[in-house]
Amino acid sequence: MVETQHHSLFNLRARGDWVRLRTLLVLRWMAITGQAATVLFATQVLSFQLPLAVCALAISASVSLNIVMHIVYPSETRLSERGTLLSLLFDLSQLAIMLMLCGGLSNPFAVLILAPVTIAATALRLRSTIVVSVAALLSIPLMALLYLPLVQVDGSLLQIPSLLRYGVAAALAIGVIFVALYSRRVTVESYAMSEALSATQIALSREQRLAAIGGIAAAAAHELGTPLATIKLVASELANELEDHSELAEDVALIRSEADRCGAIMADLSQGGRDDRHVKLAPVSTVIEEAAQPHATRGKQLRIRINGVLAEHTKGEQPTVRRSPELIHGLRNAIQNAVDFAETTVWIDATIVEGRLRIAVGDDGPGFGPDILPKLGEPYVSTRARGDRRDRDGSYEGMGLGLFIARTLLERTGASLAFANGSDTRRRSGRQHHDGDLQHPPGAIIEMTWPLDSLVVRKEQVRGALGPNDRFEA
Repeated sequence: MVETQHHSLFNLRARGDWVRLRTLLVLRWMAITGQAATVLFATQVLSFQLPLAVCALAISASVSLNIVMHIVYPSETRLSERGTLLSLLFDLSQLAIMLMLCGGLSNPFAVLILAPVTIAATALRLRSTIVVSVAALLSIPLMALLYLPLVQVDGSLLQIPSLLRYGVAAALAIGVIFVALYSRRVTVESYAMSEALSATQIALSREQRLAAIGGIAAAAAHELGTPLATIKLVASELANELEDHSELAEDVALIRSEADRCGAIMADLSQGGRDDRHVKLAPVSTVIEEAAQPHATRGKQLRIRINGVLAEHTKGEQPTVRRSPELIHGLRNAIQNAVDFAETTVWIDATIVEGRLRIAVGDDGPGFGPDILPKLGEPYVSTRARGDRRDRDGSYEGMGLGLFIARTLLERTGASLAFANGSDTRRRSGRQHHDGDLQHPPGAIIEMTWPLDSLVVRKEQVRGALGPNDRFEA
């Protein structure tokens, strides 16, 4: 069942960004210039008789507000939600007054009533967007009923038929609603994507920090191993020679025990991983096991196979891949999704097929819902219902960020992802599931494929990859 409230059109929190004061000032100066030029053109060139004094008063109100705001606030100020809302309501009111003074809906510039609505829908939250939209909708019938008609040079009135005027009013009302909904939808999607990408960057940054910390410890253990072994050897020889000197023998024994202790500490620290050349490349089973390790004790059986053989029984050579935080964390999120929904078993299958490395993660859970298969990998789309972690309406309480993060990180390594259900795959192929079938597990399947050159390392590259540890660079 899909849970998409965070990606909904009615997400109350979604907004484009804080609006800079300079942006609104520039837009208002453009509106002031356009209004003044239009009034002058209509009166001086087209010879319309307009109430110039009242029009000048309305335009001067915008000018005065711009000047005051420019003096009081720095131009780089980011307005609050309330400040932006009040500014847009002022612009909307001023524009409606100008249109009512210049023919109402007979004025072709009445379409500009959509501008404040568009800005509100893209920059403000839902409540403020509704306020501006309602104000725009209320101004339309006012302009249709209360307006000064355009008077031509010969004294005749330039008016459109009532039916057409009401049609224009209806079109503007529909336009306000459509523009508000469409702009709001785009803003919500951008907001959701921005939040999801932020979560992706945080996850990747954390993984890189952990890899760097573990790498420093592992490199230290690797480099200090030989000096510590030398100290222990010399201490042992001194202990044999100083057996008759009890005090010195005790000191030598202490040196030896402390060297042993340093070795144990370095060995313990090295369990956090390495960043030296020895582990920049690793067998694919090692990478998968590292990614799956946090979920190995969650009560589900993890079956890792390389070319159809259980990893612990693999005798032949297996692909060596480039190890990276993106690969580890992406695989880990895919495995976590499978473990979350599996009944008893998760299958992780690595094979080389048609010149590509394929890693498939499957489970024996309920599978992906057919209605959300096309949406998988997008942020804020929950995947499947499950028994022990449902919210009140019975759907999975997650937000779909796990698969989005996995997809984003794995695509950085050159992977292509596909989502399917094992039951559908077997039904199309006519195969029946059995316990050893890794290619088509009964539940959901997340398939990741890489071109060999993007991830797999050739044998000659592996042989030439080892060497002294690289220095960490800031």
